Amino acid sequence: MATCDVCGNEYWMTFEVRTVGGGVHTFDSFECAIQLLAPRCEHCDCRVIGHGVEVEGRFFCCAHCARSGSADLGAQIRDTVGTHPG
Repeated sequence: MATCDVCGNEYWMTFEVRTVGGGVHTFDSFECAIQLLAPRCEHCDCRVIGHGVEVEGRFFCCAHCARSGSADLGAQIRDTVGTHPG
């Protein structure tokens, strides 16, 4: 059995995540993996689990937070997930 890097739980169904930088992490759940690896929104501080928005190397959970955290880009940022093209 392996031990989760986040919560310390010993579990027979742990899994490993290997990062681009060469890191190897062991987790017992996706929840623990998210807590350690997911970036935080620079405006509201929530974990960015989905696509999120990246602006000039800064990460945000949505277009609203990106506009709030980067006023100079304003209207250039759109959250288009689920919108109808017409």
